Amino acid sequence: MSARKQRLLSRHRRHKRFLLLSGILFLAATAVFVAWWLAALLLLCGWIAHEAWFADHLFYSPRVDYQYSFPGETVQQPVSLGDGRVVLSSPLASGETLFLELQVISSWLGRWLDPQVLIGGDRQDFERGVRGRRLVNLSGQEAALATGKLRISGRHCRLAANAILYVLRNPDYAQQRLMIVAPHADDAELAAFGLYRRAARVSIVTLTQGETEAGSYRRLGLDAAAAARLKGRLRAWDSMAVPLWGGVPQTRCVQLGYHCMQLSAMLADPRSPFPSRESGEADVRKVRQHNPLPLPADADGLPCGVNLVADLAALLDHFQPQVVVTPHPQLDPHVDHVAATRALELAMQQSTWQPEVALLYANHLHDNDRWPMGPAGNGIALPPALLPLPIDGLWSPLLSPAAQLDKAMALAMQHDLQGSLRCKERLRRYIQRALVARRWPATGDDEFFRKAVRRHELFWVRHLRR
Repeated sequence: MSARKQRLLSRHRRHKRFLLLSGILFLAATAVFVAWWLAALLLLCGWIAHEAWFADHLFYSPRVDYQYSFPGETVQQPVSLGDGRVVLSSPLASGETLFLELQVISSWLGRWLDPQVLIGGDRQDFERGVRGRRLVNLSGQEAALATGKLRISGRHCRLAANAILYVLRNPDYAQQRLMIVAPHADDAELAAFGLYRRAARVSIVTLTQGETEAGSYRRLGLDAAAAARLKGRLRAWDSMAVPLWGGVPQTRCVQLGYHCMQLSAMLADPRSPFPSRESGEADVRKVRQHNPLPLPADADGLPCGVNLVADLAALLDHFQPQVVVTPHPQLDPHVDHVAATRALELAMQQSTWQPEVALLYANHLHDNDRWPMGPAGNGIALPPALLPLPIDGLWSPLLSPAAQLDKAMALAMQHDLQGSLRCKERLRRYIQRALVARRWPATGDDEFFRKAVRRHELFWVRHLRR
């Protein structure tokens, strides 16, 4: 977690503690004048209201505009939203990735229920109380849009009459040589399962063994270090085995075996080793036995930045990817994700092979833990960008229903996504289902089954050769 995300969470929890203390003091004062059971009932109602409407980690006002800056060469077409349809002002430009920039204004009901933009057979949700510029994903709707048959409407919100359509044109990157950089064992599946499922020439490189937060394994009678070692072995196995479900053989998968939450420290002090914080392991070779090729760090097994960058440079030279897929260093705040992309950039400076394009993904956000909002199976609108975010381009390929189901099953195989909900989390879902009409998929309890299994995947396109 980044320092910024930690500050946001700390401030959020501080406000919650203040409100809770204020509520308790108010009820204590009220109990002097009313029956104790009425004070207890008010306290219960306050807690239910919190779980239904105020438990989301939303660290910004829903009334702000998203700040996106498209490249100057991006085709922009003014459109109007009339009679429940998107009406073009000129013939639709050629391109497979389409985003509609429009003003979304919450109704009074949209302060209590999630506002939704309905586009054809798709639905994209936004923040309760939204009032600002948002970008809706129309990728896959080109035929209906071009013929004036694409229906659009707002539920619990209204849409401004005028909007701007952005049309972006990309090659099908699944037809090129890909290398996916995954900081942890499930990141490749979360961000790019649909992409690598279609790719004929793809390699997946996982940087860490994923051994932290292993408390649930202590129920097996293990101490903390042994539990972390077991979890690291299991997730390292996941990184090699689960891609086969998407057609990627083990000979195209590599596990580097570095330790969670240590990548940034390794890059800051590249010659010092950084063993696992929880398992005590200090040799990365213990989870590398299934790798298809020798790597520089196999010589000494030290978990240090020099070895990490050398390993990635050797893999670039070996697989020679035209496209690398890696976390977005500005959008994704996880410290391992930021460090993974930084390590890849350093490796490209050492490697004799230079990729042409980077596809950037975000599995986490600074400001909104629910993005993509709404139920599984729907489209992915652009995430909040509260500071100006320039982009080279966007690519949002479609996933068929069959591909979405395969992606959900790939996530179900990941050990880190198999845990059951805690009692409080399950109760919160019951409350939100009843009062806010939210729904979760049957494929798994983890929130990523809702967030990651969508009709789109989304990548920011960055050209590396100018």
